[in-house]
Amino acid sequence: MTIRVLGIDPGLTRCGVGIVDVRPDRRAVLVEVTVIRTPPGMPIEERLLAVGDGIERLLDEHRPTAVAIERVFAQHNLSTVMGVAQVSGVALHAAAKRGLPVALHTPSEVKAAVTGYGSADKKQVQAMVARILGLAEVPKPADAADALAIAICHAWRGGQAPAPRAGGGGATQAPAGAAAQTPAQAAWLAAERSARASAAPRRLAR
Repeated sequence: MTIRVLGIDPGLTRCGVGIVDVRPDRRAVLVEVTVIRTPPGMPIEERLLAVGDGIERLLDEHRPTAVAIERVFAQHNLSTVMGVAQVSGVALHAAAKRGLPVALHTPSEVKAAVTGYGSADKKQVQAMVARILGLAEVPKPADAADALAIAICHAWRGGQAPAPRAGGGGATQAPAGAAAQTPAQAAWLAAERSARASAAPRRLAR
């Protein structure tokens, strides 16, 4: 069964949101990708409202099977980590209102799922996202590509998070060993085979 995952790279100034459909054979197709922006000078409550409204619109329009959010880590910049945590809370609330399961993935989990290497840099992740989805260019800005990577990671690491408890959605942290293989490498090889097949000269029918 094809699943639809909405991935979120949380941030106040730029919140990346990417939606992908992933088939049982793990082929991923882009549904939509966008970045919800709010100006730093806007009051915090209005910024959170704007981000929340944008996320809710996408949830209602595309009706994903599950929501995946990058897990918040402590950073040296307190204001940045606070904004990320606040946006994550808004996203969790929006998903819970709709009874959607939510999973939190660490950056290293996302990198490992998408590239096969947990210490890959951002450019490697972004290039792989474009290759997996068959895009001519890497989605920009980086927040957009990151959101797609989070969605792909979640689909490849088990599809849906455990079913939410009665009355709302439940957030879980995906198990570290959920990916028994490297679907990123399989996707890369499949894309290479497809590219070679397209480039090969066609035989004339007799």
